[in-house]
Amino acid sequence: MLAKRYFCAALLLGALGGTGHGEENTPTPVVAKEPLTPEAIEVEKNLREKFAADSEAIAMLDAIVEGSTLKGDDGWFPQAKVQSQFGWDHVRERFDTDADEEVSAKEYPGTESDFARLDCNGDKKLTKSDFDWAEHSLTATPGFVAFFMADRDANGKVTREEFAALFDQFGGKGEDFLALDDLRNQFTPGPPGAREIRADRPTRSTLIAGLQNQEIGSLDPGPSVGDVAPDFTLNDLQGNPVTLSSEIGDKPIVLIFGNFTCGPFRSQSGNLEKLYERYKDQAKFFLVYVREAHPSDGWWMLSNQRAGIDLTQPQQDAGRRVIAERCQSHLNLEMPFLVDGIDDHVGTTYSGMPNRLYVIDEQGKIVFKNGRGPFGFHPRQLEQALVLGLQSQEK
Repeated sequence: MLAKRYFCAALLLGALGGTGHGEENTPTPVVAKEPLTPEAIEVEKNLREKFAADSEAIAMLDAIVEGSTLKGDDGWFPQAKVQSQFGWDHVRERFDTDADEEVSAKEYPGTESDFARLDCNGDKKLTKSDFDWAEHSLTATPGFVAFFMADRDANGKVTREEFAALFDQFGGKGEDFLALDDLRNQFTPGPPGAREIRADRPTRSTLIAGLQNQEIGSLDPGPSVGDVAPDFTLNDLQGNPVTLSSEIGDKPIVLIFGNFTCGPFRSQSGNLEKLYERYKDQAKFFLVYVREAHPSDGWWMLSNQRAGIDLTQPQQDAGRRVIAERCQSHLNLEMPFLVDGIDDHVGTTYSGMPNRLYVIDEQGKIVFKNGRGPFGFHPRQLEQALVLGLQSQEK
């Protein structure tokens, strides 16, 4: 049954997470506490000396040492929540004229299409629930599972041909239609507590090395909403330098951080491309290509190997640019790519690894920052902030 392996499938596509089915009351799974290697012990010591005890980096280190598989409810994830100037409080204060805790289409001054993008649950009104993103982006809903099953080339976009292949896989090969039970059987949960052992499950020492190398994520928390966006200059894929401060002014700026070996980033590429197409005339978009999350010489992923994405961590700027070019081609993304240097300066400064989203306003201040990737990587959440920011600009 598909449901009996759906969460593991998500993990094998590059997620940081557990091996369970994601039930609400499922405890965070732990890995066996095999002895740490001498190298890992030394790294742990150095990290504890470098970072404060209450820092995000030490929270993640503690979780790894305790044996967590980092399902999203421990480590640095609880600390690194979304920050936005355009959440529900902003919407309620500005548009809820009758103070009934909801905003109707008549109360909202923007366009119908903008209202629809804000109305995430499609109930024709804006309420607090539309801005509640507590459910992480890797929650294995039936739609999530079907998407990963259909996306055979792992490029974040399901074509008609791929969807037709899924029809055959669901029992419709040679048939004219699928019946209710054909689909219901695919999504029948397996027995409670069922687990599928991952061939690529990392050891604690592997995770500690990944933390030190910032493949799991940036050690620093990055700037906060209200801060002036740190300036940088990076080259695009054609070798042309782009300086952030020179781009600030007439339009908001969207920064998207990601890398090829991060499955959750690849899975969102279709959403990112549609976001870019909808707003490219109203905002400036830059995809900042950063350090690989799952290189074959680090925390490797079986799903990457199956998709033919089997890469070692580049050691030079030129090598990273080559992989960035391959990523842009494979994902068929039209937005401009900027390639972070091999010193990871921008990825570290913005806490952009393995993936992250920012919106910078016309004054150069950060107005939106999503939670830690991969679990907090919600392009739709960024879109809400962008829509509301543009609407405020028009007023």
